[in-house]
Formats: sequence, C-alpha cells, structure tokens
Amino acid sequence: MNVEKAWTILKDHSFKRTKNREAILHYLAQQDGYTAAMDVSEFLKRENPGLSYDTVYRNLATFADLGILEETDLHGERQFRMHCDPGVHHHHFICTVCGRTKHIPSCPMDLLAVELPGVEIEGHKFEVYGKCPSCK
Repeated sequence: MNVEKAWTILKDHSFKRTKNREAILHYLAQQDGYTAAMDVSEFLKRENPGLSYDTVYRNLATFADLGILEETDLHGERQFRMHCDPGVHHHHFICTVCGRTKHIPSCPMDLLAVELPGVEIEGHKFEVYGKCPSCK
C-alpha cells in the first residue's frame, strides 16, 4: 500500500485530505514494521505540538478499518503498519523488540485445513513473534 492508494480508499469513503492524515500516512509509509500509536503521535507532535493522541489514534483505527493499515497486538498495545499488497496472501514474522516484519510466503492453513474436515474457514491471521537478527 502506498500513500496515494490510501488516499483513493479514503476519498472513496468520503474522508477529507487533511494535514494530519497526510502526515500519519507518510510517517507509516517510511516505517519498516509495526509502530505503536504513541510513537506515531510523538513523532508528529514535533511538527504539530497541538496534535492530540486521540486524533492520531482515531485516524489509525479508521485506516485499519478501511484496510489501509494492518494491525497487531505487541506488548498489550495495538500497533500499525501500512498494509502489504492486498493481492498477495502471506503472513509475517514480527520482531518483538523493534517491530520489524518479514514476510512468510507460505500459509500454515494449507496444513491445518486437512485437520478440520467439514468446516468452512472464512478467514485467518497467522503471525510469528520473536527477535530479528539485529535485536537478538
């Protein structure tokens, strides 16, 4: 997902292009993994000290609801990243220290589905947590 694709989605859902939304999207587009809402807020407050954490958090939640951002829970906190290519099915390894991610191209559901005869699987999410080579 790039910033312009994100704006297309936002416009399709009648969201206005604001300076704060623009800053949030550009910041996350530059990140190499999941980022906590507080980190996004603190970075943006350098340029806009009056920006509230609630505004940042609401926008992040909206972006996630619209499929612009992916989210996970690390250390009991929602964290966000730009959504990967929505047309390519994959999963992630997520570093619990720095939040960086690595794509896992294979899907464990291929193996698990045979253990679930007669069920209709509607969706799944698979994440592996640990420390990346830089953090271990």
